[in-house]
Amino acid sequence: MTWLHPRRGLQLRLLLAGPIGWLGVVYLGALLILLLNAFWTKDSFTGRVEPFSWTLDAFDSLITVEVYRTIAIRTVVMAILVTATDALIAFPIAYYMARIASARTRGLLVIAVLMPLWAAYLAKVYAWRTIIQGKGPLEWVLAPFGIAGPGLDEIANTWLVLSYLWLPYMILPIYASLERIPGSLLEASSDLGARAGSTFRRVILPLAFPGVVAGSIFTFSLTLGDYITPDLVSDTKFIGNVIYDNSSLGSLPLAAAYSLLPVAIMIVYLLVARRLGAFESL
Repeated sequence: MTWLHPRRGLQLRLLLAGPIGWLGVVYLGALLILLLNAFWTKDSFTGRVEPFSWTLDAFDSLITVEVYRTIAIRTVVMAILVTATDALIAFPIAYYMARIASARTRGLLVIAVLMPLWAAYLAKVYAWRTIIQGKGPLEWVLAPFGIAGPGLDEIANTWLVLSYLWLPYMILPIYASLERIPGSLLEASSDLGARAGSTFRRVILPLAFPGVVAGSIFTFSLTLGDYITPDLVSDTKFIGNVIYDNSSLGSLPLAAAYSLLPVAIMIVYLLVARRLGAFESL
């Protein structure tokens, strides 16, 4: 094997061939099987799926049945709302961390942002379920103001909980983008007579925008595919709920066909994010 020693590039390829090949087979193979399931026939009498019996019935159902279109639109709108909410909340937090806070405070804030990620996903969702449910802590806080708690049947519950869950994924990319902005640019803007608002609009925001887009990749995609949170904190159905229900108890071809919708949406989203320079901020 002495001939392999000077060939560093070949060594790296051989080292990575196994893991990358395995991931390729498992991940891409699963997507291929998912794609094939969408075209397979479901026996209307027995309910069994007949492999390699091709049909477009599942896609026809998604197009013709209005409820599936409504759920798809609702899910995309929810993903947009969660992304916009997290961006509005995350930007001032990230700006303070990157440009104002001292080194010690910055370290504490980074830990505070990362700490919710250490808790189990279900533990956080159930905690919010307890907070927002009827006669829960949120109702106790709102009662003196004559405001009733949101209850478990409001779509606002899903928006609130998802915004909380994915907020750290928005803060960190924006923080990374803001931290890379040279202080000399801000000083130059001030020396040229620009006020704080103008500096923010013309210098800070354009340079930090790729970080916002990078964070939106996480918030948008995670909201698009989440089915546990909507099921636990509301009675409203989203794409993930329909896929889960049909894959376990309903029509597997329909679930597979519906699964391709968020995949297609995210492919387009990632292409747009790449053109906006988001990958450099990840």
